[in-house]
Amino acid sequence: MIEKFKTLFFVKSSLISLYLALTIPIPLISNNNLKILSIFTFILGLYLIISITSDYVETCKNKISYRTSAISKALGKKGWEILWKDIKLIKSFPTSQGSKVFYFNTNNNDNFLIPQRVESIEKFLSIVNKNTGITTDEISYLSPLWTYKLLTLLSVLMIVGELFAFLS
Repeated sequence: MIEKFKTLFFVKSSLISLYLALTIPIPLISNNNLKILSIFTFILGLYLIISITSDYVETCKNKISYRTSAISKALGKKGWEILWKDIKLIKSFPTSQGSKVFYFNTNNNDNFLIPQRVESIEKFLSIVNKNTGITTDEISYLSPLWTYKLLTLLSVLMIVGELFAFLS
Protein backbone atom coordinates (compact mmCIF):
# COMPACT_ATOMS: atom_id res chain seq x y z
CA MET A 1 0.00 0.00 0.00
CA ILE A 2 1.37 3.41 -0.98
CA GLU A 3 1.25 6.15 1.68
CA LYS A 4 1.68 9.78 0.64
CA PHE A 5 2.87 12.48 3.06
CA LYS A 6 2.43 16.03 1.81
CA THR A 7 4.20 19.14 3.03
CA LEU A 8 2.68 20.25 6.33
CA PHE A 9 -0.21 22.65 5.73
CA PHE A 10 1.15 25.27 8.16
CA VAL A 11 4.54 25.30 6.44
CA LYS A 12 2.92 25.76 3.06
CA SER A 13 0.44 28.41 4.29
CA SER A 14 3.16 30.40 6.06
CA LEU A 15 5.32 30.60 2.94
CA ILE A 16 2.44 31.42 0.60
CA SER A 17 0.96 34.05 2.92
CA LEU A 18 4.38 35.64 3.43
CA TYR A 19 4.84 35.79 -0.36
CA LEU A 20 1.43 37.43 -0.69
CA ALA A 21 2.15 39.91 2.11
CA LEU A 22 5.41 40.97 0.49
CA THR A 23 4.13 41.19 -3.11
CA ILE A 24 0.45 42.21 -3.08
CA PRO A 25 1.35 45.93 -2.90
CA ILE A 26 3.48 45.79 -6.06
CA PRO A 27 0.65 45.44 -8.63
CA LEU A 28 -1.46 47.90 -6.64
CA ILE A 29 1.14 50.70 -6.64
CA SER A 30 2.88 50.03 -9.94
CA ASN A 31 2.88 52.63 -12.67
CA ASN A 32 0.24 52.11 -15.39
CA ASN A 33 2.91 51.22 -17.96
CA LEU A 34 4.07 48.35 -15.73
CA LYS A 35 0.69 47.23 -14.36
CA ILE A 36 0.27 44.23 -16.69
CA LEU A 37 3.88 43.12 -16.19
CA SER A 38 3.60 43.42 -12.41
CA ILE A 39 0.35 41.42 -12.34
CA PHE A 40 1.91 38.76 -14.58
CA THR A 41 5.03 38.45 -12.40
CA PHE A 42 2.87 38.40 -9.25
CA ILE A 43 0.85 35.46 -10.63
CA LEU A 44 4.00 33.71 -11.88
CA GLY A 45 5.62 34.09 -8.45
CA LEU A 46 2.51 32.74 -6.74
CA TYR A 47 2.53 29.73 -9.07
CA LEU A 48 6.24 29.14 -8.30
CA ILE A 49 5.82 29.35 -4.51
CA ILE A 50 2.83 26.97 -4.59
CA SER A 51 4.78 24.59 -6.80
CA ILE A 52 7.92 24.50 -4.64
CA THR A 53 5.88 23.88 -1.51
CA SER A 54 4.15 20.86 -3.05
CA ASP A 55 6.91 18.32 -2.51
CA TYR A 56 5.87 15.09 -0.81
CA VAL A 57 7.08 11.72 0.46
CA GLU A 58 5.76 8.36 -0.69
CA THR A 59 6.28 5.10 1.12
CA CYS A 60 5.41 1.58 0.07
CA LYS A 61 6.39 -1.94 1.04
CA ASN A 62 9.79 -1.78 -0.68
CA LYS A 63 10.95 1.83 -0.66
CA ILE A 64 10.64 5.44 0.37
CA SER A 65 10.64 8.26 -2.19
CA TYR A 66 10.88 12.04 -1.99
CA ARG A 67 9.08 13.64 -4.93
CA THR A 68 9.63 17.21 -6.07
CA SER A 69 7.83 19.35 -8.63
CA ALA A 70 9.35 20.22 -12.01
CA ILE A 71 9.92 23.77 -10.72
CA SER A 72 11.82 22.46 -7.67
CA LYS A 73 13.93 20.26 -9.93
CA ALA A 74 14.70 23.23 -12.19
CA LEU A 75 15.82 25.19 -9.11
CA GLY A 76 18.15 22.35 -8.07
CA LYS A 77 16.09 20.46 -5.49
CA LYS A 78 16.24 16.81 -6.42
CA GLY A 79 13.97 13.99 -5.44
CA TRP A 80 15.30 10.65 -4.28
CA GLU A 81 14.28 7.05 -3.79
CA ILE A 82 15.74 4.49 -1.37
CA LEU A 83 14.93 0.84 -0.89
CA TRP A 84 14.17 0.15 2.77
CA LYS A 85 16.80 -2.61 2.84
CA ASP A 86 19.48 -0.09 1.76
CA ILE A 87 19.02 2.19 4.78
CA LYS A 88 21.83 1.45 7.23
CA LEU A 89 21.22 4.08 9.91
CA ILE A 90 19.86 7.51 10.69
CA LYS A 91 22.37 10.29 11.39
CA SER A 92 21.53 13.50 13.21
CA PHE A 93 23.22 16.87 12.95
CA PRO A 94 22.51 20.02 15.00
CA THR A 95 21.31 23.17 13.26
CA SER A 96 22.46 26.67 14.12
CA GLN A 97 18.98 27.33 15.58
CA GLY A 98 19.31 24.54 18.16
CA SER A 99 17.21 21.82 16.54
CA LYS A 100 18.39 18.73 14.67
CA VAL A 101 18.17 17.52 11.08
CA PHE A 102 18.27 13.83 10.28
CA TYR A 103 19.61 11.88 7.32
CA PHE A 104 19.09 8.36 6.06
CA ASN A 105 22.54 6.84 5.60
CA THR A 106 22.61 4.00 3.05
CA ASN A 107 24.84 0.99 2.58
CA ASN A 108 26.66 3.04 -0.12
CA ASN A 109 27.26 5.81 2.47
CA ASP A 110 24.91 8.17 0.65
CA ASN A 111 22.94 10.57 2.85
CA PHE A 112 19.35 11.67 2.19
CA LEU A 113 17.67 14.37 4.26
CA ILE A 114 14.67 13.03 6.16
CA PRO A 115 11.69 15.33 5.56
CA GLN A 116 10.67 16.82 8.91
CA ARG A 117 7.90 19.07 7.62
CA VAL A 118 5.36 16.48 6.52
CA GLU A 119 1.78 15.96 7.61
CA SER A 120 1.16 13.00 9.93
CA ILE A 121 4.81 12.84 10.94
CA GLU A 122 4.08 10.27 13.66
CA LYS A 123 2.61 7.88 11.09
CA PHE A 124 5.49 8.60 8.70
CA LEU A 125 8.07 7.85 11.40
CA SER A 126 6.30 4.65 12.44
CA ILE A 127 6.48 3.45 8.81
CA VAL A 128 10.21 4.28 8.75
CA ASN A 129 10.72 2.40 12.03
CA LYS A 130 8.67 -0.60 10.89
CA ASN A 131 10.52 -0.94 7.57
CA THR A 132 14.07 -0.26 8.79
CA GLY A 133 14.04 -1.41 12.41
CA ILE A 134 15.76 1.88 13.30
CA THR A 135 14.33 3.86 16.20
CA THR A 136 12.82 7.20 15.21
CA ASP A 137 11.90 8.42 18.72
CA GLU A 138 14.27 11.39 18.52
CA ILE A 139 12.88 12.73 15.21
CA SER A 140 10.15 15.38 15.22
CA TYR A 141 9.19 18.52 13.34
CA LEU A 142 12.16 20.68 12.46
CA SER A 143 10.59 23.77 14.04
CA PRO A 144 7.71 24.01 16.49
CA LEU A 145 4.36 24.29 14.70
CA TRP A 146 3.53 27.53 16.50
CA THR A 147 6.30 29.30 14.54
CA TYR A 148 4.58 28.52 11.22
CA LYS A 149 1.18 29.48 12.64
CA LEU A 150 2.57 32.78 13.95
CA LEU A 151 4.22 33.59 10.61
CA THR A 152 0.93 32.86 8.82
CA LEU A 153 -1.01 35.08 11.24
CA LEU A 154 1.47 37.96 10.92
CA SER A 155 1.47 37.65 7.13
CA VAL A 156 -2.33 37.69 6.98
CA LEU A 157 -2.38 40.77 9.23
CA MET A 158 0.10 42.46 6.86
CA ILE A 159 -2.13 41.62 3.88
CA VAL A 160 -5.21 43.04 5.63
CA GLY A 161 -3.26 46.18 6.56
CA GLU A 162 -1.98 46.62 3.02
CA LEU A 163 -5.42 46.20 1.50
CA PHE A 164 -6.95 48.54 4.06
CA ALA A 165 -4.29 51.18 3.33
CA PHE A 166 -4.76 50.86 -0.42
CA LEU A 167 -8.56 51.01 -0.29
CA SER A 168 -8.63 54.01 2.09
